Amino acid sequence: MNRRHLLLAPGAAALAAAFWIAAPSASHAQSGGQPIRVGEINSYTGLPAFTIPYRQGWQLAVEEVNAAGGLLGGRKLEVVSRDDAGKPDDAVRVAQELLSNEKVELLAGTYFSHVGLAVADFAARNKVPFVAAEPLTDAITWTKGNRYTFRLRPSTYMQAAMLVEEAAKLPAKRWATVAPNYEYGQSAVQWFRQLLSEKRPDVEFVAEQWPAQGKLEAGPTVQALAAAKPDAIFNVTFGADLAKFVREGEGRGLFRNRTVVSLLTGEPEYLDPMKDEAPEGWIVTGYPQEQIDTPEHKAFREAYAKRFNEPPRQGSVVGYATFKAIAAAVEKAGSTDAETVVDALSGLALSSPFGPITFRALDHQATMGAYVGKTTVKNGQGVMTGWRYADGADYLPSDEAVRKMRPE
Repeated sequence: MNRRHLLLAPGAAALAAAFWIAAPSASHAQSGGQPIRVGEINSYTGLPAFTIPYRQGWQLAVEEVNAAGGLLGGRKLEVVSRDDAGKPDDAVRVAQELLSNEKVELLAGTYFSHVGLAVADFAARNKVPFVAAEPLTDAITWTKGNRYTFRLRPSTYMQAAMLVEEAAKLPAKRWATVAPNYEYGQSAVQWFRQLLSEKRPDVEFVAEQWPAQGKLEAGPTVQALAAAKPDAIFNVTFGADLAKFVREGEGRGLFRNRTVVSLLTGEPEYLDPMKDEAPEGWIVTGYPQEQIDTPEHKAFREAYAKRFNEPPRQGSVVGYATFKAIAAAVEKAGSTDAETVVDALSGLALSSPFGPITFRALDHQATMGAYVGKTTVKNGQGVMTGWRYADGADYLPSDEAVRKMRPE
């Protein structure tokens, strides 16, 4: 394999500016010419539980592409990565630096929805292809969608629709919600309320809690939810906020005789740290990696474990599939010309660890799905049980509805 370099920018923010490069071989000419450079942006210091596995996922994808001979007749795929510190302004600044100084030909990544939207706007203004890996807001492909931006993961609408399918079966009529007060949380709650109300006109939403992301005050939040006496709760918190919410809710009896429907909670990044304190019986979207035995997932899991000596997480799949998509688009385009690559991404079909996916030409949303099931504790660890794979293609609004939301 080629040499890899970890470069740190000077100053106190060295870690935030770290970037990894899959370096080309000594002789460009003999291996097909100059490398194809991709600028990658993410919140590595802000949410390492997700973004470090994500980085390992894209590193594996890049290594596989280069080991197989590279792209376009032997050109190596090279990644220049930057940390956005979870801030839209920082993300736009480093995107400009990547484009101007590092001469990247595509952009990829981002985690937080408001950061992803900022980079998507930058991509449109600068006419550079951007594959948004993680941000879940629907705006990135619908109300604020643009020609140059594509999104891999199932959106808040799609995952809310998957959970509503289960929530509508419950006898619960009185619902409460708790979500981080920024684009992702707001979008998730909006769609869950709308879609559940359409399926169950008899439900009512009796309470909402909107903690600042990363700053949840668990005691007052749990107390306010309990005071509303809901039959069920829709939760959108994640990371450290989720752990605090679960611990305080269990201690105060909030979840006793109440069903909780929860976005992302079944992902190992958020389930693993809670160990035997993981919630029991929550209906969640997630990733039961140790239980999925499809050929494509088994091959990915084995390759990932061999390379990093640990099992994959949701972020691992996202990083891996993002860069496999970029490689497939460049090969399909036959060049790195921005307009040609954008045309290639539109309608692009490829394999992923979750099975075949397509970036829809209509809105640039990929049809990657998610696993839906319940949480339980087994051998002192939270896991998913009774799960099924929900194909993203089955949880999208009609083409007519998308056209009304997405600008020309």
